[in-house]
Amino acid sequence: MAGVFISFEGIDGCGKTTQVQRLYDTLVAAGVDVICLREPGGTRISEAIRAVLLDKTNSEMCAECELLLYEASRAQMVKQVVEPALAAGSVVLCDRFYDSTFAYQAGGRGLDAQRVLTANKLGSCGIDPARTLILDLDPREGFARATKSGADRLEAEGLMFQTAVREGYLAVAQANPQRALLVNASGSPDEVYQRICDVLKDLIPQLGV
Repeated sequence: MAGVFISFEGIDGCGKTTQVQRLYDTLVAAGVDVICLREPGGTRISEAIRAVLLDKTNSEMCAECELLLYEASRAQMVKQVVEPALAAGSVVLCDRFYDSTFAYQAGGRGLDAQRVLTANKLGSCGIDPARTLILDLDPREGFARATKSGADRLEAEGLMFQTAVREGYLAVAQANPQRALLVNASGSPDEVYQRICDVLKDLIPQLGV
């Protein structure tokens, strides 16, 4: 049986990480073979790259360097963790994947969209999520949430940056209507979680019981 790869996306502060963890806990309790990953990260090498990317002291990092570091982290995670897990029939939940790179680097940083898409193909090693849930939230609300307890290098970019990132995500959803679904991330965590379960029941039958 082939595995299922599901990615979760959204601007900073959309509540994505909380929802991914809740879904993971639900599936574990239901006896589903599931792993949970985050980007950048997921392996020793990828976590080291993550530390460089999010370090606020690296303010001189250029957009091209940032793009390539994300792709390097992703390639290592795909080859070391994602491909073996899918081959073993596991459900793979990933907190961010290549759509984040498009939204942040093409949308937020203004890099050429086609170049980012080409880099994403290399970094993902040909792996595509079966479904991507984009937790959509007003950037003002997301920014307020994300900076409440301090901000990393990307969260510190400001509201205009997060607004541009959201536009990047909306473009992803428009270009990939079969894979990338917008999920309203406003409301209570329970309400958002129910919306997530509703759009994943066809892929994960255990969510429908």
